[in-house]
Amino acid sequence: MATGTDQVVGFGLVAVSLIIFTYYTTWVILLPFIDSQHVIHKYFLPRAYAVLIPLATGLLLLLFVGKTPILQWSPDLAGCASTL
Repeated sequence: MATGTDQVVGFGLVAVSLIIFTYYTTWVILLPFIDSQHVIHKYFLPRAYAVLIPLATGLLLLLFVGKTPILQWSPDLAGCASTL
């Protein structure tokens, strides 16, 4: 069973994810249909960032995930190279 701290952290992660999802969905799907002079546009970045931010985040995630196994395997590979 999850402890109280685990539940609070889990709830926080779900809440942050929901806020980000709602903001991004509003930014990408709803904002193009709202007049560009409307006051709501000042709360959002330009639309080019709607592609760049997820692209950069995904690239960093892939680099991090790809780097982790290399760091774990490198001592084994170094040992094999010294025996040759």
